[in-house]
Amino acid sequence: MSRPPVALTIAGSDPSGGAGIQADLKTFSALGAYGTSVVTALTAQNTQGVTGVHVVPTEFVIQQLEIGHGPGGHGPVHHFHQIWSR
Repeated sequence: MSRPPVALTIAGSDPSGGAGIQADLKTFSALGAYGTSVVTALTAQNTQGVTGVHVVPTEFVIQQLEIGHGPGGHGPVHHFHQIWSR
């Protein structure tokens, strides 16, 4: 059995599930991809509007990109570097 393609979303979190990382991961799954994510912002929102945003510090966004997770124990940057190198 072959590994599914790996997809990366770099986005904010929408707790209502209609946008951001949550929606991206649902889409990846529906398309048969293994979804990985990097969170850039946390929001307090619902379908009526956004009431708050907490921006994730740049250093932590970079740390998320570099940490090993996903198939093979490598971070998303490793996977995409392999693709871009072909």
